[in-house]
Amino acid sequence: MTLYEELKARGLVAQITDEEIIDLINNGKATFYIGFDCTADSLTAGHFLALTLMKRLQLAGNKPIALIGGGTTMIGDPSGRTDMRKMLTKDDIAHNAACFKKQMEKFIDFSEGKALMLNNADWLLDLNYVELLREVGACFSVNNMLRAECYKQRMEKGLSFLEFNYMIMQSYDFYYMFQHYGCNMQFGGDDQWSNMLGGTELIRRKLGKDAYAMTVTLLTDSQGKKMGKTAGNAVWLDPNKTSPFEFYQYWRNVGDADVMKCIRMLTFLPLEQIDEMSTWQDQRLNEAKEILAYEMTSMVHGKEEAEKAQNAARALFSGNAMDTEHMPSTQLTEADLTDGAIGILTLMVKAGLAASNGEARRLVVQGGVLADGEKVAAPTVSFTAEQLAKGIVIKKGKKIYHKVTL
Repeated sequence: MTLYEELKARGLVAQITDEEIIDLINNGKATFYIGFDCTADSLTAGHFLALTLMKRLQLAGNKPIALIGGGTTMIGDPSGRTDMRKMLTKDDIAHNAACFKKQMEKFIDFSEGKALMLNNADWLLDLNYVELLREVGACFSVNNMLRAECYKQRMEKGLSFLEFNYMIMQSYDFYYMFQHYGCNMQFGGDDQWSNMLGGTELIRRKLGKDAYAMTVTLLTDSQGKKMGKTAGNAVWLDPNKTSPFEFYQYWRNVGDADVMKCIRMLTFLPLEQIDEMSTWQDQRLNEAKEILAYEMTSMVHGKEEAEKAQNAARALFSGNAMDTEHMPSTQLTEADLTDGAIGILTLMVKAGLAASNGEARRLVVQGGVLADGEKVAAPTVSFTAEQLAKGIVIKKGKKIYHKVTL
């Protein structure tokens, strides 16, 4: 099986600009890039698909360029957004970029020129606006840009002129790296298709040469929602933001309808093994979820942490909630208490078990919340400082445990 055939079999290929791509990646002749805007100080589970794709391509002899968006982050990608992204300072962006680099090195081999890590701030921030308009602006049709998929959601509430420039900046990245680094291909999520076509067209119009783009299927659940968030929060690759146990639990708790798709798209397990697993049903689906969670946690945090998380999770699933060593936990302070106590709704929000008081209230009313093994009787239940000092284990639903201490 060729690399392209494997990518297709894993459900990763969404769109390609040209059949030439197949020969390039199969023969290890692609110098390709994927961009990562540094909007936070850690990559998320949402970036995981891109990182594993880069690894697959590199293992086949292709050369990855991990492009840190130090420049494009100052504009903000409007793709898939209904509101404008938070504006970050240059210092914030530089800090986030440094954090990204450390995490990427776990997946991509940057030794001996096997891969490059670049920052588009190095060329975008020095551009002269009038010169850019003359050199690049004339190559873009406003009519075509307004029809682009990446702008559709933002058009409903109002697209700022700042964001409107994002496509031009991303296209310029490809144009610049094509000339200076021999980058002949761009990969990205399927929501980036319009931006990526802008880059290939700019190269064709300015240089008279061909460059290529391929989009990857977005990782969504069976309801069509992007995966990688829990209780309204991102699942981070940084262990200080999402512990290895919480990371493991996220993948252990994916829906029955999603587990095999995740294994196929995200892990490096052989396709033959995955095909055999795809026949599993009922209780064996839980075994598949354990395999997914272990493989994902091992790739991000190492085998030792994956084994710890798996052992802790098995202890909890068996009903033994006393082993709290690796359980996700939240430590409150006196400032979190009111008159020496804290209500269950506030506690759940602070612990990340619910995105809001309203969501926490629904869970309690539905009988889905236990504290130290006892069902929480009402949304008005509160816990004293003395109780919290000993530590309280909150159980949400059938599988989620969280320890809260003071």
